[in-house]
Amino acid sequence: MLATNIFLKIINREIPAKIVYEDEHCLAFHDISPQAPVHVLIIPRKEIRTHADLTEADKAVLGHIHWVAKQLAEQLGLAEGYRLVINCNEAGGQSVPHLHLHLLGGRKFGWPPG
Repeated sequence: MLATNIFLKIINREIPAKIVYEDEHCLAFHDISPQAPVHVLIIPRKEIRTHADLTEADKAVLGHIHWVAKQLAEQLGLAEGYRLVINCNEAGGQSVPHLHLHLLGGRKFGWPPG
């Protein structure tokens, strides 16, 4: 168990977050250090450390968080486009050891991302 995981503390309401979506499978909230005008994190309630730790049993939850991202993009006015990002492990830019999907939008993005 990742008892010190900040995302679990948000799920358990031990620390505040600006929550924009919640269901039995995931939670979505605004990032406290946004990298775009819209920057929402979508996290599964299930503890999955990284993308590399996904199992076949996690296919449904991964699909669900992508569906939630699409719904939130519509609700947050990102019809012109948005970016979804999943960082994996520290070298891949992951700073919290709990799988999460970044929904970024509200500005034009370049390629390569950096």
